[in-house]
Amino acid sequence: MIPGFLSNRRRDLERLREAMAAGDLGAVGGIGHTLRGVGGGYGFHGISQIGERIESAAGMQRREDAQAAIDELASYLARVRVQT
Repeated sequence: MIPGFLSNRRRDLERLREAMAAGDLGAVGGIGHTLRGVGGGYGFHGISQIGERIESAAGMQRREDAQAAIDELASYLARVRVQT
């Protein structure tokens, strides 16, 4: 289940990048909201915390802060390794 969860989060990251490029902070906030809700259930509280920051920044129209949180998510996902 964890590999699928992480694969979905990587897709979310791509969607975030696309939404930022399009200037769609509404979509950014929606994806952030989803991340905030799903991370903890899989033991990835860091994803939830980053998602909360993305959602909050997008809601306040703080594009630079949203981008910084998206970059943090990219770094987080790049560091996660699943051991089988």
